[in-house]
Amino acid sequence: MATTSPSQGRVRRGPAATLPTMTLAALLVALAVPAADAQQQPQRKGAQAAVPVPPAPETSPSGIWIDHTGRGAVEIAPCVPGAAPGTPEAANLCGRIVWMKDPNDPKGQPLRDTLNKNAARRGQPICGLQIIGDVKPQANGSWDKGWIYDPEQGSSFDLELRLRNPETLQVKGYMGVKFLSETFVWRRAREAPPKCSGA
Repeated sequence: MATTSPSQGRVRRGPAATLPTMTLAALLVALAVPAADAQQQPQRKGAQAAVPVPPAPETSPSGIWIDHTGRGAVEIAPCVPGAAPGTPEAANLCGRIVWMKDPNDPKGQPLRDTLNKNAARRGQPICGLQIIGDVKPQANGSWDKGWIYDPEQGSSFDLELRLRNPETLQVKGYMGVKFLSETFVWRRAREAPPKCSGA
């Protein structure tokens, strides 16, 4: 119900009054146009630019690692390249030697796996040799239950891998029980080294 204020002579509308000249749909259109225009406006001078989101930290040992001696590099990758995501084949990791500071013997011939307990494998070059096999992701964030082969001893050991941080990998070789273990630290290669022949 409209009332008139005697002092100001203006008409005031009660709460039940409506705006007959503007429908709800027209009101929504009128509000949407300025919002669309605001999105198309160029960024004003002095406005803060969008901050790029940094890449997520590495959570997997996949990559190329310089070993604890600094004389070799091992590439760690899924054991089955191209395996379907979510399958054990995609999750389990293997590793092979891809670079050696001194890949040849004094005669200039490629170093061979001469200490291997399997005589049939003693002629294979060390460069390109698989030395890590079937480490599996664990609930505690490590990769375990796999093996590592040391060509300098010709022996294999149980293996646990654990990222200390994105650039540092803890490599623990053990025989059945981890309190009888040997632990090394490998560093992630900042640049991929030139792969030696056979890698």
